[in-house]
Amino acid sequence: MALWTRRNLLRGMARGSAVAVALPFLDLFLDNHGEALASGAPIPTRFGTWFWGCGVNTARWFPTKLGADYDIKEELRPIAQFKDKVSIFSNFNCNLDGKPNLVHWSGVMATLSGTAPTKGGVSGGSSEAPTIDCLIADHIGKTNRFRSLELACTGQSGVSYSMRTGSTVNPSEVDPINLYRRLFGAEFQDPNKADFTPDPRIMLRQSVLSSVKDDRDELMRSLGSADRQRVDQYFTSVRQVEQQLGQLLEKPAPADACVMLKEPGKSQLGPTWDVAMNSHDLLGQLLVMALACNQTRVFNMALSNAGSNLRKAGDPVSFHELTHEEPVDEKLGYQPKATFFIEKSMETFASMLRMMDGVKEGAGSLLDNSLILATSESNFAKIHSVDNLPIMVAGRAGGKWKSGQHISGNGDPSSRVGLTIQQVMGLPVTSWGEGAMLASKPIGEVMA
Repeated sequence: MALWTRRNLLRGMARGSAVAVALPFLDLFLDNHGEALASGAPIPTRFGTWFWGCGVNTARWFPTKLGADYDIKEELRPIAQFKDKVSIFSNFNCNLDGKPNLVHWSGVMATLSGTAPTKGGVSGGSSEAPTIDCLIADHIGKTNRFRSLELACTGQSGVSYSMRTGSTVNPSEVDPINLYRRLFGAEFQDPNKADFTPDPRIMLRQSVLSSVKDDRDELMRSLGSADRQRVDQYFTSVRQVEQQLGQLLEKPAPADACVMLKEPGKSQLGPTWDVAMNSHDLLGQLLVMALACNQTRVFNMALSNAGSNLRKAGDPVSFHELTHEEPVDEKLGYQPKATFFIEKSMETFASMLRMMDGVKEGAGSLLDNSLILATSESNFAKIHSVDNLPIMVAGRAGGKWKSGQHISGNGDPSSRVGLTIQQVMGLPVTSWGEGAMLASKPIGEVMA
């Protein structure tokens, strides 16, 4: 009896020509519990962040009930079908500790880096600590072709909330065609292909990069402290590139849900809503397959920049401008034009969850084997509130995360969410954050 794996092909003849058909993902490729591949290799756990700008309307977004049976308010309605896989966190704050509220920045950095920054904006040395995705990528992403992938939906590569420190920002990919070619171009190695031959061009590139390090010690001795820091950051990047190239010289592990996609056609880029939503879904489809093909295990998706420049087609007024200029409707109790973008942002997040949940892995899905931290930089953007920041965590981390709950932080720093995620993802940390954002107590209710 043949030992069947996903790499087997059904072979035959048609009209005198040989044909081969790849097998779909079948139960016989799994262990008896559907929790690992039949080879015994565990299904990997992934991590991502998903960002939207300009917050929410508190009364229309946050549930009233705590626990697993939380209620779905109007602005959260798009994620209702994923309620059992999405946890909502309320009353977790950016504790400024005397620092200024850097509008459209302090809130997101508090959640993603565990600090209340002293400088605002990506280009201004905005964060003194690495963001959570970098920490997790250092732990789980070293054996993948890409340590992480950064994506933005408004056509601006500088829109990114992934950074090592200060202004060392990981730029975003914005064009679906460029992302496809980066992921599935000539350097892509099909993990389910039986044969494997290392590309000699990559071997040459790796040797060239390695030679760059030869004179490092001598150079470092001749530099001042500021230049040493810059050169050290440079060599850190070189080492990461070397590791990525090294992965291309090894046969990739099988990835049973991996399917080659067709290159997308040319699409418009920009901040108008329909264009950005289309970019999100095209980028998202490629990202989902990059995760399924083990190209990366960490990602960051930015729907917009923090002071959101999203707008409707033909309307020169952006979402950000509306949050400040549009009056609150006395009967409705909110800003209807601005709220359009909040509701649409939640629809787009639901689209991301739908794509991930549609890829079946083992007894669950890609979403079940992931954790996605979704957040915004403010609560009510009209007043730049950084208390009660809107935070969601989707997925189950392969069974290590108890999903589908509403949990109140009672004014604790939002870094508690990040600390909990890091511990669930296997990082050996007991505390995270700085100053008033320091967290040392994880959220036990979500830890399996």
